[in-house]
Amino acid sequence: MARGPRERTAPDGIVVVDKPAGLTSHDVVGRMRRIAGTRKVGHAGTLDPMATGVLILGIERATRLLGHLALHDKTYEATIRLGVSTVTDDAEGDVIATASAAEVSQAAVAEGISALTGDILQRPSSVSAIKVDGVRSYARVRSGEDVELPARPVTVSEFSLVDLRRHDDVVDLDVVVTCSSGTYIRALARDLGAALGVGGHLTALRRTRIGAFGLDRARTLEQLEESFDLVPLADAVAAAFPRIDVDEATAATVLHGGRLATELPDGGPVGVFGPDGRVLSLAEPAGGILKALVVFS
Repeated sequence: MARGPRERTAPDGIVVVDKPAGLTSHDVVGRMRRIAGTRKVGHAGTLDPMATGVLILGIERATRLLGHLALHDKTYEATIRLGVSTVTDDAEGDVIATASAAEVSQAAVAEGISALTGDILQRPSSVSAIKVDGVRSYARVRSGEDVELPARPVTVSEFSLVDLRRHDDVVDLDVVVTCSSGTYIRALARDLGAALGVGGHLTALRRTRIGAFGLDRARTLEQLEESFDLVPLADAVAAAFPRIDVDEATAATVLHGGRLATELPDGGPVGVFGPDGRVLSLAEPAGGILKALVVFS
């Protein structure tokens, strides 16, 4: 007997998880597959196991948004320890050097932070997930290779010192960082420590925001197991991207992947909505034409 179309077991939308320490982003995806009752789950913007906070998961058709959501700016609360360097630039790696930070002044810290704010070139940590000739950098390091990734441009729009605490030969800095996609907070810790001549690494990291979605919208996995709190696909697109509404005839063109003339300036994606409020596509204005990036048929 022929089978009909697969019945969808979960609605389309995103879930904002407050990730606990100790789990990988992949672990969280696995938990969400069980909670949502579907294997079609992905995440936007990986968090290391030691990190906590906002992790956006896409369910069903919303997985097609994830690559675009991951490009939004992000905000973090972090703790940097000066005086100790590690192989991973965070607390999970072996210590490779120590130096007394007792004489590092708050003025010097402020100067170092200022130098790492704005449009900068940043060399990612060698244990990042960036691929080198098809192999993850961290895998090459674990196999004994000496890997140094090339620096790349990133934007750190905020790097604020919240508190400075001294403990014998080390100094702990509580900071808030808002940055572009692709910025490594542990690399900021490493570079700040290097600039101050004492080394540094990241001891705590909590992501508080990705684009329009912050901790106020996030739920723990335990809370989600009790009550599955999902942002519907249309609401997620409307919150994360500029919105345009089209009439019924234009909606048909959009759903067939057709291009539309537009007066919008070139820029990032916009959500296209039909007259019934349904999200039709995510599209990008370029040269007076609105080109579809994702069509939600």
